[in-house]
Amino acid sequence: MIVVMAKEAAPAELEEVKRRIESHPGLRPQVFDGVERIVVGVLGSIPPDLKDQLELLPGVIEVVPISKPYKLASREFHPDNSRVVVNGVVIGGPEPVIMAGPCSVEDEEQMVSTAKAVKAAGAQILRGGAFKPRSSPYSFRGMGIEGLELLKTAKQETGLPIITEVMAVEDVDTVAQYADILQIGARNMQNYNLLDAVGEIKKPVMVKRGLAASYEEWLLAAEYVMAGGNEQVMLCERGVRGFEQFTRFTMDVAAIPVIQRLSHLPIIADPSHSTGKWYLVTPVALAAVAAGAHGLLIEVHPNPDIAKCDGPQSLTFANFSALMGQVHAVAGVRKVPAQV
Repeated sequence: MIVVMAKEAAPAELEEVKRRIESHPGLRPQVFDGVERIVVGVLGSIPPDLKDQLELLPGVIEVVPISKPYKLASREFHPDNSRVVVNGVVIGGPEPVIMAGPCSVEDEEQMVSTAKAVKAAGAQILRGGAFKPRSSPYSFRGMGIEGLELLKTAKQETGLPIITEVMAVEDVDTVAQYADILQIGARNMQNYNLLDAVGEIKKPVMVKRGLAASYEEWLLAAEYVMAGGNEQVMLCERGVRGFEQFTRFTMDVAAIPVIQRLSHLPIIADPSHSTGKWYLVTPVALAAVAAGAHGLLIEVHPNPDIAKCDGPQSLTFANFSALMGQVHAVAGVRKVPAQV
């Protein structure tokens, strides 16, 4: 349920609404100060008479039940698009934000050279995996803390903020010391203890869609993070498992406008993991941008042929630069048609 209040509502009126909500055991308010109105979300099991009580309070315009199981992530609760700001980079605005770098951190030369190359091409955020979830226990699983240190070095050299994956609850605080954005990978989308843990930190979080997750399950994963108090959440469509084996996964481009209809959270597309083939990354990336994606997560490597992880889907520096030349051209012409 949400309580819609007038933008000019007095602070005392807002406090009274919050007090009335908190007077019921198990309920807590969450306030969103929007452009045109103040919205107070009511979290918890709502008693049947609360709606009538709140509607009588000064400053309240209306009280609206939320039908979706995800409340904080719902556009019903938060009608305006959310924006996540990372070191001055705005994610969720009209321009797509490009996050680029290698699948896995391998050594300092690889990391620094890639960071410089993607920045020169126009990327605003550096990606790189220090902890890697792999389908096979024999595959390269990342450098751990040493990899985080190399990401830090690349950031110092270029000024690019860092996004990297956190895989375990016990690693959250450590990874948060290095990362500007914490990534929850597809295989951990329903690791609820991990979602709770990143909900308690004050760093932006990207929640990747699970391999077979519905939109509702995906948004409920984001809800876990937000319910913990962290509203700096974005989503990432990275392909779902289907019957077709030619591509690594099936990129659900329709997820981008669907999520924007259901939720206010920024949505990023990962054409690298979804396709698994470098020559498909550019066309799928452009399709995602045309569909309205707020950003792209792209794998780039100086020498994909010798990459320890996901070389076949990694772009060379030259191919990444060519992609960047097309991204903003596509973004410049996209718009949502009016309903007729």
